[in-house]
Amino acid sequence: MISSTNQSVFLIWGGKGWVAGHLESLLKDQGKTVHTTTVRMEDREAVIAELEKVKPTHVLNCAGCTGRPNVDWCEDNKAATIRSNVIGTLNLADACEQRGIHISVFATGCIYTYDEAHPIGGAGFKETDPANFSGSFYSATKSKVEEIMMNYENVLCLRLRMPVSDDLHPRNFVTKITKYERVVDVPNSNTILHDLLPAAIVLAENNETGVYNFTNPGAISHNEVLGLFQKIVRPSFTWKNFSLEEQSKVIKAGRSNCELDTDKLVNKLREYGVEIPEVHDAYEQCFKRMVKNGGS
Repeated sequence: MISSTNQSVFLIWGGKGWVAGHLESLLKDQGKTVHTTTVRMEDREAVIAELEKVKPTHVLNCAGCTGRPNVDWCEDNKAATIRSNVIGTLNLADACEQRGIHISVFATGCIYTYDEAHPIGGAGFKETDPANFSGSFYSATKSKVEEIMMNYENVLCLRLRMPVSDDLHPRNFVTKITKYERVVDVPNSNTILHDLLPAAIVLAENNETGVYNFTNPGAISHNEVLGLFQKIVRPSFTWKNFSLEEQSKVIKAGRSNCELDTDKLVNKLREYGVEIPEVHDAYEQCFKRMVKNGGS
């Protein structure tokens, strides 16, 4: 049973991370009680000690292994990836479940790839669709751990994709593709953090559980993103494309390309009076905020 108190106490795991920093700032701005930790999730004794010390009502798990500079790292570091993404994630969820603590896991929607039933421009992948992409070791670990983890009744699993912030932080999806020599041009679901992270707090505080595709509605291509970036942020910006076949020759691991169905998320958030803008509109507003923030 998840504990429910009048005063929420948040504990952010992976406290030095990019998304974690955004969540910490949001929670502080809202006047919430928030703590962060960098304790390794796979260290059970340390995890339990941290939970007993802080006594959170809600854990926000932003930890995990994505690889540096990208997911290709995971192909050569499989044991470390398993230790973090599988053993660690399950260990933290389990320790929280034993103490009646709600946990939100910031997971990934990069477990799908377009197929006959879900072509480009067609139906998006629903939360109930089985994963069909294992082209990277990173994605393979993520889909397997999600399947196991959702047997815990205290878990809210939020599937982000290609997260975007209002600045040109190195982890920002936009920053990454503006620095690539060439980019593919495929429509994808994206997560604009400005829109989605406040929604994550709403879902957590209301002790929602289960899996949610955690992206803005719709899909947007790399060229559309860069076109808006050029129009609003950096008029001198140019870029070049290459095909998926050409891309495959310069990367170790495959990349997920897909659109996620967001109906479940949109309908749930409407219950709390929260609206999430469509991805093209969201990007336009994001880039306007970026200019205002001086990030060009």
